[in-house]
Amino acid sequence: MAQFKVITALKAQAEADKAKALMALELLTENAAGVGDHTVKDFIKDADEALQLLGNAEDRLEVLEKYFGKYE
Repeated sequence: MAQFKVITALKAQAEADKAKALMALELLTENAAGVGDHTVKDFIKDADEALQLLGNAEDRLEVLEKYFGKYE
């Protein structure tokens, strides 16, 4: 039972990170107000951080599914 709760919490955290990254990338690419006073360096840095967060979240979800999919 405790293992199920841990897996559920890890999956929820990864899903939240994925949503946060997608929101950031959407703001940066589709909403000029999301860019604001950013320099090009800041813009690229923020976009790269969001992309890394997205990739990390996707990787974590894939691992959880591969090894713990039965706990859903």
